[in-house]
Order: sequence, then C-alpha cells, then structure tokens
Amino acid sequence: MGKTLLLKLKESLISVLPIAIIVLILSFTPLAPLTTTEQITFAVCAVLLILGIGLFNLGSEIAMTPMGEHVGTGLTKSKKVIVLVSVCFIMGVLITVAEPDLSVLADQVSSVMNNMVLIITVGLGVGLFLVLAILKIVFKKDLSLLLMFFYMALFAVSALLIETGKNNFLALSFDSGGVTTGPITVPFIMALGFGIATTIGGRNANENSFGLIALCSIGPILAVMVLSLCSGGGSINTDAILEGYETMESLGHIIGNTFKDVAIALGLIVIFFFILQFTVLKLPRKKLAQIGIGIVYTFFGLVIFLIAVEVGFMPIGFKLGQEIAAFSEPVLAVFGFVIGLVVVLAEPAVHVLNKQVEEVTGGGVKKIEMVLALSIAVGISICLSIIRMIFHFSLLYYLIPGYLISLGLSFFVPKIYTAIAFDSGGVASGPLTSSFILPLIVGACVVISGGTADHILTHAFGVVAMVAMTPLITIQALGFKAVMSKNVRNKIAMKRILSADDEQIIYFK
Repeated sequence: MGKTLLLKLKESLISVLPIAIIVLILSFTPLAPLTTTEQITFAVCAVLLILGIGLFNLGSEIAMTPMGEHVGTGLTKSKKVIVLVSVCFIMGVLITVAEPDLSVLADQVSSVMNNMVLIITVGLGVGLFLVLAILKIVFKKDLSLLLMFFYMALFAVSALLIETGKNNFLALSFDSGGVTTGPITVPFIMALGFGIATTIGGRNANENSFGLIALCSIGPILAVMVLSLCSGGGSINTDAILEGYETMESLGHIIGNTFKDVAIALGLIVIFFFILQFTVLKLPRKKLAQIGIGIVYTFFGLVIFLIAVEVGFMPIGFKLGQEIAAFSEPVLAVFGFVIGLVVVLAEPAVHVLNKQVEEVTGGGVKKIEMVLALSIAVGISICLSIIRMIFHFSLLYYLIPGYLISLGLSFFVPKIYTAIAFDSGGVASGPLTSSFILPLIVGACVVISGGTADHILTHAFGVVAMVAMTPLITIQALGFKAVMSKNVRNKIAMKRILSADDEQIIYFK
C-alpha cells in the first residue's frame, strides 16, 4: 500500500507542479503581482493539492471503482431491469444532490434561483439520464443516435429560451451539465457502467461500458432549461458573487463545511452500497475491509483537495483574472490557453478516466494520447471563453457548431472513441474548472465589463460548458486519425502484395 501511495503522490506532483510554477512565476512579475501572504498561501495549498489528489486517486482505485463494478455486476445478475433502473435513478439523484461542485455553482446564482430547487432539479436530470444510460447498455443501443437526438432537443429548448427573453440562463444551464460530473460521481458511475456492460457481455462490451457520463451530463442541462422556462426571471446579485471571491470565510468554517459536504456525498454512496451488500452482493469480509480502507483514503483526499482549492486557488484565480485583464486583454487570452493546458492535469477524475480507458481499450488508446488531447482541448476552450467574454457574444456561437462537428465525427470514427470523447468532456470540467478557471474569468469580467450582474451571468459563466465541449472534438479527431492511419497501412500492405513478383509465388503440385 505504501509503494502505491508514493506512486500516486508522484503522479499528482507531476500534475500540479506546472500550474503551481506558472502562477508563482507570474506572482513575481508586474503582470499579476501577489502579496507575500498570497504567495505563501498558494504554495501551501499547492502542496495540499498534491497530497489530496494522491490520496483520492489511491482511494478511488481500491474503493470507488470496485464498488461501482460490484454494484453494476450484482444488479445485472439479478436480471430484474426494474430493480436495476430504480436503484440507479435514486442513486443518481442523491449523489448529484450531494456533489460539492453543484453546491458551489448553486450558491453563486442563488439570487436567480433557489439553491435547493436548482440542486434538486439537476439531481432529477442526472437520475433520469442515468436510467437512460443503463437502458442503453442493457438493450445495446447506439450512443451516437441518442446523443444526436438529445443535443438537437437541447438546442430546440435553447431557441425557446431566446424567444421568451430568458437567454441569460443559457450559460448557467450548460454549466450545470459540467459540474454534476464531479470527483465523487465519476469513478462510481463509470465503474457502474463497466460492471453492467461486462456482465451482460456481447461483442461490444467495452464500447457499451462508456457513455454514462456523456448522457448524465445532458440531463441537468435540459432540466435547468425547463426550470428556467418556468421561472419568473430575475437578475443575479453581483455583490453576492464577488463577495465569495474577495472575502474569504474563516479557515475553520471552510474546513467544517468541506468535511460535511464530502461526508454526505460519500455517505450516500456507502449507504447504497451496504444496502446492496446485504441484499444482492454478499461480498466477503476481506473485500469489504479493502473497500473500507479505500473510502477513508478517498474521504481525506477529497477533503484536502477541496480545502486547498477553496482557500488558495479560488481567490488567487479571481485576482489573476483582474490583474492580467487590466494589463492586456490579448495576454489574458494567451494565458487562458496556457493555463488550460495544465489545469486539466490536476483534475482527479481525469486520472480515473485515463486509467480505465487504457485498460478497457487494451492499450489501443494510450494514456499519454488522452492527456495531450484533453490538455489542448481545455486550453482552446478557455481561450475561446475569454474571447467571448471580451467581445460579449452568445455562448451558442460556439456550442452549436462545436456540437455539430462532434456529432458529425461520431459517424466516421469507431463508436468507442465517441463514447470516450463524450465522457471526457464531462470529466474535464471538474473542481478546478469551477473553482479556479471560472473565478479567473469572473475577475477579468469585473475589469473588462465593469462586472455588471448581467455580464457576469451571460459572459463569465459558460466556461465550464466550453471545457466540457472541446474534448468531444479532439478525442474523436484522435480516433479519426487512428482510423485513417490504419487504412493507409492496409493500402500500403495490399499494394506490396499485388506488386510482388509472380516468381516469388511457390506452387505446390
């Protein structure tokens, strides 16, 4: 266990070090000067982030992933579809309601929508689409066609929002889809799908195991859009948003809230698991003891991670956005691209996805290829989000062509690449996106646009949606490249065979 922990800590060090170095170097320049206290706070939080990610990844490997696989396998072996979808629906709702990332987003828009109404709405959206994702696996339906249908439905409802004058809710709706796939839910849901797909079997078991995150990201978007259509409207309270970045709560309050949030989120998963353990799974005590140790690692890793993000990364991100925007808008866009290249490496759930992808594809999709593709995608998405914030145009100018391209690519690449790509979009938009990148763009919006209420809601929000969209294109482009390379190699081989001298052919009498 000790050697494994050291390996995980080494991996997290490599992940966090680039972003920490970039921020600390900038802090000593006129571009984004920080006080000595801020520099020390950020450096300490970077160390805590490394520790948190290492512990979380270890806990996920020995607890969360096996739990999801055992639940999926056990429920599927019962051969009762109604029980399977009922449990998955309740699990999807409760885990999402407890997701810390969602609570952070809900607090920032509480003057527009009631916190609990928004959270429950998003939870219902995830629950319904998790059921849909499970049924897709059970009945072996095509993921591409489902994605095509529901994204077309998304844009149809978007048109209704614009027609009714509630288009300022668009960015919030699409961001809701990104924050639901957090560090707690992703390992469990992905392993759940893998357990169900491998139990059912079939020729495309590996392919069917992906796609749950993709569909679960659509549900919240549609749910929040419908909620927005039914709401009476309103405007966001600018001071309420900015206060969370500029005036930090006491450290004790932050630690207490984080312990509570993570305990609730993990507690719900553990309760579900032990109910199923006594009714369906019947796992041996040794396996339960191992899972219990993993849960402890996961709990403390996630608590340390979230505290480090809230204390050091959120306020520093906000200040960096202000300072760099005041210095130069083009420099801000370039910085957004560079920071996007490295920030995705520090997302805990990304490492879980990359490991599962490499295992399921038998090395066909290399971990390093996934990392590079995701990094470039997130860098581009943050740069484009900053450009949109500067020039004040609708998020749909990016999302409509982006999703059309990604859905179009799904017809030309192996289906497993499509499933991986749409899962990657949800995973890439994790805690650091909402707690570092979003504050950075809000801070820049305060300087460039005066930080008015409408501008923050319409133009600063939406970056989570962009981070979730661009990997869909880059990962599928990776798949398209693999297909084309294989075709070229086959053509070359066939050409060599056909052009070979007939004398090389041996005739047997």
